[in-house]
Amino acid sequence: MSYRSVFILVLFSGVFSAAIVFANIAAGIKLSIFLGLIVPAGTIAYSVTFPVTDIVDEVYGRRVAVYIVWAGLVAEIVSLILIGVEDLVPALDPGMEEMYKQVFHPQLRIVLASIIAYIVSQHHDVWAFWKWREVTHGKHLWLRNNASTSISQLIDTTLFTLIAFYGLYSINTILEIIISMWLFKLLIAILDTPFVYIGVELIKKYIAIEDSIEPRITPVKPGTL
Repeated sequence: MSYRSVFILVLFSGVFSAAIVFANIAAGIKLSIFLGLIVPAGTIAYSVTFPVTDIVDEVYGRRVAVYIVWAGLVAEIVSLILIGVEDLVPALDPGMEEMYKQVFHPQLRIVLASIIAYIVSQHHDVWAFWKWREVTHGKHLWLRNNASTSISQLIDTTLFTLIAFYGLYSINTILEIIISMWLFKLLIAILDTPFVYIGVELIKKYIAIEDSIEPRITPVKPGTL
């Protein structure tokens, strides 16, 4: 694997993990109305993760895309642990302590909901994208991107909303949130299709460097350092 491929994968892993962590924090703080749709804050950030895995899946294959998914899961778990550790450190005044609790305490349920929905939906997205690739014989990237993402987003939205908000809002509100979030994510998925095409082409061109120009990374043998 070339240095450029490693750089791309590290960069995408960072973007993916940052989007996941931010989406979890924002979702526990407020609900928003966008184009008449009720969606938790952070929905746009979470929607970023699906084109990332689609691009990685297209360029590097299913296994590498799964690695990106697991990197995001680790980021979620680490963020949850850090929230708990920081909660043990006393604040300078009660107001700060209360503010911290208001922002981060809902994250326990939010992160649990996110982790469950995340594992199921992201793995489905990677699998479905690869399956559609087999069906289309590697053609019609726009179809593979949207077909895999639409179902994955429905799975993610339903699981996340039920686990995160059941008992906090009425059933009608929860159903409205599910429908609104899913429609919003579908809109994002349609809009991100051109960027998936652009991303795939740019990355393929970027990593298409001859080994003589940019050497590949090779494992260091024990005792050679």
